Amino acid sequence: MSIMADQSYDLGDQNGAPMDYPEHEATYSMFMSLVKWGIIFNVALLIAMAAGFFMGAGFVGGTLIFILLMIASKVLA
Repeated sequence: MSIMADQSYDLGDQNGAPMDYPEHEATYSMFMSLVKWGIIFNVALLIAMAAGFFMGAGFVGGTLIFILLMIASKVLA
């Protein structure tokens, strides 16, 4: 019998297995932060690409717009 398969918990009080709720909350908080910054990054990148390609800003202008948008989002978010 494997040690991994021999995990048993007291289910008499219907609480199930013991949970590490602070770790769950920390993981969820980190996940939500990554989602937020991923969305911000993608929106800033799309705006910078639109400015660079369609509004005549070029590569340097698009890069500067991206940097400014990321700085502004760090200050505001």
